[in-house]
Amino acid sequence: MADVLSPDQRHICMSHIHSRNTKPELKVRKWLWSHGYRYRLNVKSVPGKPDIVMRPYRTAIFVNGCFWHGHEGCKCSHIPKSNIDFWTSKIDRNRRRDQENYRVLQENGWQVIVIWECQLTPTLIDHTMREVELLMNENMLSLYRHKPIPYNTEEEEHLPMAAEG
Repeated sequence: MADVLSPDQRHICMSHIHSRNTKPELKVRKWLWSHGYRYRLNVKSVPGKPDIVMRPYRTAIFVNGCFWHGHEGCKCSHIPKSNIDFWTSKIDRNRRRDQENYRVLQENGWQVIVIWECQLTPTLIDHTMREVELLMNENMLSLYRHKPIPYNTEEEEHLPMAAEG
């Protein structure tokens, strides 16, 4: 089936879609704020410029649209029937860029959480955000958990004793 809009109309329609302050991102931000979590938005100094950055938790949250980031197995992630080559290459580039950003963040000690648009429906949002909360708290505990110093008995034999004659 051909596109119901002309190429000029389609261009105008697509040009009005922005990468910041999307509805899914606003849902996540509203939930986090109402539950007492504070964050920064689109921090340029963090690799990949995540949508939400929670520094105390060393957590970067990406809120991805299923269509734009090619969510596999999702009904919202379909390639348009017109200009197929353009859309497949664009979505593949987005996926590769996302994977590279996630890898760099993880190598630098950041926890990466990806929330998909389809996980933010009214029936799923609370469950999804509780899982995000659990991941953040587990990461926080692992960051500040006491790491015991191993006791080495071999060095003890060579130390002078206080009661030596």
